[in-house]
Amino acid sequence: MTHTALDNNNLALLRAGKLAGAKRLDLSCGLHQFPTEIYDLAETLEVLNLSGNNLSSLPNDLTRLTKLKVLFCSENQFTHVPEILGQCPELSMLGFKSNKISTLAAEALPSKLRWLILTDNQLDLLPASLGQCSYLQKLMLAGNKLTQLPDEMAACENLELLRISANRFASLPEWLLQLPRLAWLAFAGNPFCSSNDATLSTNQQISKIDWANLKLQQKLGEGASGVIYQAQWQRSADDSPTVAVKLFKGTVTSDGLPQSEMAACTNAGSHPHLTSIAGILSGHPDNVNGLVMPLIDSSFNNLANPPSLASCTRDIYPNDKQFSLTHALNIALGIASAIQHLHTKGIMHGDCYAHNILHNDDGDCLLGDFGAASFLPHEHSEALQCIETRAYACLLEELINRCNVSKLSQTHLQAMRSLQNDCEQTEVAKRPKFVEITQRLATIKHNISRDQNLS
Repeated sequence: MTHTALDNNNLALLRAGKLAGAKRLDLSCGLHQFPTEIYDLAETLEVLNLSGNNLSSLPNDLTRLTKLKVLFCSENQFTHVPEILGQCPELSMLGFKSNKISTLAAEALPSKLRWLILTDNQLDLLPASLGQCSYLQKLMLAGNKLTQLPDEMAACENLELLRISANRFASLPEWLLQLPRLAWLAFAGNPFCSSNDATLSTNQQISKIDWANLKLQQKLGEGASGVIYQAQWQRSADDSPTVAVKLFKGTVTSDGLPQSEMAACTNAGSHPHLTSIAGILSGHPDNVNGLVMPLIDSSFNNLANPPSLASCTRDIYPNDKQFSLTHALNIALGIASAIQHLHTKGIMHGDCYAHNILHNDDGDCLLGDFGAASFLPHEHSEALQCIETRAYACLLEELINRCNVSKLSQTHLQAMRSLQNDCEQTEVAKRPKFVEITQRLATIKHNISRDQNLS
């Protein structure tokens, strides 16, 4: 059954009064008006997903949904964010991706706002009152017409993830580089970095792989920017390797532009702990952008799952997930060396997360997904590297907290925790860069090996 059929069924069940007590409701069935039957769930409804409809407004009594925490209204016909949302007492997440929004009024911002998605709209200005959103952790603005962020946002000290790719920024705000918790930042596709994004077209070392020579097979996975399939690549009459093909979903993703991701991938070079590409897709009948990549061994799995609505910015691990100290250290060192390599290439990954890391039981690891990658502007290179250090601190914390170690190994675990503390300190300039991080981890690994040989 398709999502539309399921959501039509949900609407029928709602109107029949059979969803009493529901905490989540998904309705994507061509709605032009807000169904008033939703108010029957006012005492319990926490998550309302109205994406994929034809809505352009919300009722002025939406505050009747007193428990509502999350509202998705992506892919509708809104031209402004409804001001009534600012009066919803528990609302903390708003998703209005891919509408026609040109106006965001101060009155539309809920007091408990943590997560705001306005990707792929027509905004050219943000209200100064965003700086008063003290709980704001995640702000997604890629694919708009913004030329600046309000200076008042320097007060958003809890902001951790920011996407401003594919806008019209002439430079990065200086205050942005000093935010104490900012860790995941994407800014490619703006005028101040357009010359770097153009390197894709001038990179002569990257192969172009014709769509006609690819035979798609099963779907392997899906992310914010695209869908990955297994495929056979008919490279020659007697050479047909199995590969992975990433097809981008559209012209603007949650992180930015497909062209920016491809530019970063093609300029990243090879590294043992980075996923690689075989070439760029050409000749797709619908002009879809894509990448062709070597197929990764099936022994590799994602280190964690992406953040949930509740965790907002932090990945989700299985409750019983644990690592040996050696396994955790191998992942930590491998990823640190991969990011160090990217920084030497002038690239910021922008999305250093466990859900973008593949690993196997031997502790081998690969960092992938360049959807949020940006080229480092020379004038801000060091500060931006230190912002990525904070993302790495979150990863390191997750690994450390899931380490199962003996008393004899506590000293080495404490050395890793000391590094984590240095990586997450609030004064951005004092954080270590990845040259130092890899050196410190290598020393810890050496000390572990030495102790094992002595025992």
